[in-house]
Amino acid sequence: MTDPHRPRLKVAIVRVSSLGDVVHNMPVVADILRHHPDAEIDWVVEESFVDLVKLVSGVRRVIPVALRRWRHSPLSATTRTQYAAFKRTFRAERYDAIIDCQGLIKTAWIASRGIGPVIGLGNRTDGAGYEWPARYFYKRSVQIERRTHVVERSRQLVASALGMPAPGADHAEIDFGLDHDAGALALAQLGLNLPVPYVVFVHASSRKDKQWPESEWIALGEALARRGASLVLPWGNDEEKACSERIASHFGDAALVPPKLALDAVVGLLDGAAAVVGVDTGLVHIAAALRRPTVELYNFSTAWRTGGYWSTKVVEIGAANRPPHLSDVKQAVSRFGLL
Repeated sequence: MTDPHRPRLKVAIVRVSSLGDVVHNMPVVADILRHHPDAEIDWVVEESFVDLVKLVSGVRRVIPVALRRWRHSPLSATTRTQYAAFKRTFRAERYDAIIDCQGLIKTAWIASRGIGPVIGLGNRTDGAGYEWPARYFYKRSVQIERRTHVVERSRQLVASALGMPAPGADHAEIDFGLDHDAGALALAQLGLNLPVPYVVFVHASSRKDKQWPESEWIALGEALARRGASLVLPWGNDEEKACSERIASHFGDAALVPPKLALDAVVGLLDGAAAVVGVDTGLVHIAAALRRPTVELYNFSTAWRTGGYWSTKVVEIGAANRPPHLSDVKQAVSRFGLL
């Protein structure tokens, strides 16, 4: 029960990028509200991810930054004006804690623009980005065990920063807070004629070494199409769109390449899928966060760090020197009754 005489806890979360990391940071909001139901939680994030963070239940204000744009012209009048506007917005509140969940110099500096004590990571964990000079911006640093999943890294940091109990082992407590209805509405407003049931293929990644061969996507699509499933292939840039269209061309009306989708509509698309198959990238992590039937394809031994361990509906395939094999992917998809 909330104590009416206790002032509300005010927290700012700083996790600006990338897409997958923003997704993996979401459970900290539910963690805070579990112990402080009336907490006021703001989130500082890159402008391109605002639509997604707005879907997280319990986030009061989403405060956009444009570090990716500003770095190209840091001294321009436009950058100075936009930065000043960001700073005014951020400093409109005095926070009990400003928590830098990213651990980079740029994010620690951004966190220090707010009013309130800044708390952040005190060390690098295996496979995660970290820049030790960030600690100079912090009032307090939190040490995390080196081999820690990215979701647990943020949860443990926030728990320690706010004096809450350390997260337990109950996977049911891992709540990404995504608003399913809002995602469905954003998708419905586009008026797409989605074939049902459909499987989403997430083939695109900014890293070539994370990708799966087009021939394998086509072979998997053929197997699914024979069983009556349709395919939806989202994309984020022209190169990815061209790849989606090449794969879709093999399936005629059984495949759809949608227009470029905002992230709130992407949530609706993934949430309505019979299954999602994709490489280690942000959209696949959204599907896992939604606890949808998801097959995650790894070319590296990093599933322990980014995989969707909280859901039995998430299957991880592949590792270093053992890329995902088509037969294993088909077997995983068959668990969902599609093959």
